Amino acid sequence: MLPGAIKTLNSLKIVDAVSFGCEADDISVLQEFADILCDQPDEFKSLLAHELSKGISFPKARENALLMYLNNIRKSANVLSAPNNILAIEYLKALKTTGSSMTPIGIKRVGPEYHSENIMGTFASGTAIRKFAIDRNFYDIDKTMPKVCYDILEDAIKKGHYIKGLECYEKEIMFVLRNMTVAQIANLPDVSEGLENAIKNAANTCNSLSTLIEMVKSKRYTQTRIQRILLYALLGFTKEDMETSKKIDPYIRVLGCNSKGKEMLSEMYALNKKLPIVTSVKEFTTTCRNKKLLMMLEKDIQATNIYTLGYEADSYSNLDYTTKMITY
Repeated sequence: MLPGAIKTLNSLKIVDAVSFGCEADDISVLQEFADILCDQPDEFKSLLAHELSKGISFPKARENALLMYLNNIRKSANVLSAPNNILAIEYLKALKTTGSSMTPIGIKRVGPEYHSENIMGTFASGTAIRKFAIDRNFYDIDKTMPKVCYDILEDAIKKGHYIKGLECYEKEIMFVLRNMTVAQIANLPDVSEGLENAIKNAANTCNSLSTLIEMVKSKRYTQTRIQRILLYALLGFTKEDMETSKKIDPYIRVLGCNSKGKEMLSEMYALNKKLPIVTSVKEFTTTCRNKKLLMMLEKDIQATNIYTLGYEADSYSNLDYTTKMITY
């Protein structure tokens, strides 16, 4: 979705830069990685194929191939082991592939590392915030978040609207997989090289997500990739849906904003009245004539309906139509 989102932002003259978090001191290193991954030089592709033939995971094979291609381990080592750098590289790739004129600005991460469960002063990783939220230890995380965000999180937890993890949908996912054919599983994004057979076999012989993931994951197929595939199955998201989403400019779904955000929305609409900005799902579904955008919005609505199944209370459907945009 990043290329489409960048293309949409680039059409707005009020947006001349895009910022992202990263662990690198100098984004020129990240830009070098992004250029190689976009251009796919023959030497790099050959190195990548060689590394994959060793049976190691794709992320590690790609990192090894890049390091060998650049031939500068001191400068480039550990760049792709940092999650924020990986996302930053995807932004840079999107800027390059869309021919964007926006200037990339890297904001260096400070404080705890990405997966750290510790709080350092007023800094905490998303992992730490989720851990403390699950433990309902509000006091420890209130200083790490803007008050408006903390209030929303605290209210969701108290109402039983906080989702602890993928295991909340264990039975739903197992049911869906058992009812899918091998061919249908093969048509899920990220499924290749016979992985569909392993997933189907695991779904038919166990009744827990943790066991299924352990049975399917390997050096080539990481746990994160398997979890994505399970969500695709739950949402009924196919390879064709993925390709469709890549080929169109996405709508802008506004979930909340402050007074400055409202001003920017007005400016954006004034610059491009055809820009698909969704502040009311009901209104958009009534007025939009783009079938592909409506298909994508239908996936959004379906995802919300599935998401609320994990609530401890008030598991209502169609909240996309009834929940008001957050303003402050």
